[in-house]
Amino acid sequence: MKYFCPIYGKSFEYFSDDNPNYGGDNSSLNIRAGAADQTIIDEWNTVPIPPAPELKPVTVDPKTTALLILDMETSICKNPRCIGSIPNINSLLTRARKNNMLVVYSLIPTGSPSDVFKQLSPLRGDPIVKSTVDKFYRTNLEKILQKKGIKTVIVTGYAANGAVLHTATAAAFRDFNVIVPVDGMSANNPYAEQYTAWHMLNSPGTRGRATLTKANLIKL
Repeated sequence: MKYFCPIYGKSFEYFSDDNPNYGGDNSSLNIRAGAADQTIIDEWNTVPIPPAPELKPVTVDPKTTALLILDMETSICKNPRCIGSIPNINSLLTRARKNNMLVVYSLIPTGSPSDVFKQLSPLRGDPIVKSTVDKFYRTNLEKILQKKGIKTVIVTGYAANGAVLHTATAAAFRDFNVIVPVDGMSANNPYAEQYTAWHMLNSPGTRGRATLTKANLIKL
């Protein structure tokens, strides 16, 4: 017996091993669907790659903006993509210092300030927090930002799909404006960077609060 399923838009067929004229609850029913072996993964294989996001120039107020440098430690930032992001983060850091902007660092739970790349080293007095991927989790990061009157955070670091994604999302949840320079974040593969950028612009928690840009498009 065949029937049409409006949900899947396909015809499926019922078979009974014991009684081809199935007509009761006690019959043995063997349901074989033509698309039984297909899963949502098969559908994902047909999904087109979204277009590259638009990178926008932004102007920030140094008095109400903080630069977050997340987990840029020699112990974990080893792949070429991460190493390649250091000059871009350094450029932002140099300008932030000149404009007396708040700079906040994060470390992995086992990290120490000396692990941060020399080009990005924290100065004495720079706040440093330790956590896993969400740097607001069980730290005083929110209090640090609130005490300084920060309204906007520029989120950089490693990994894009780790500390950057989760800390930027947590910042948006707390009503901070979030700026992510895509050349200041990295992961061990391009797809992780791409889906991080897509998430920031499209997820309900960050949509409308996140802006994607490049380091040289940020004006202080």
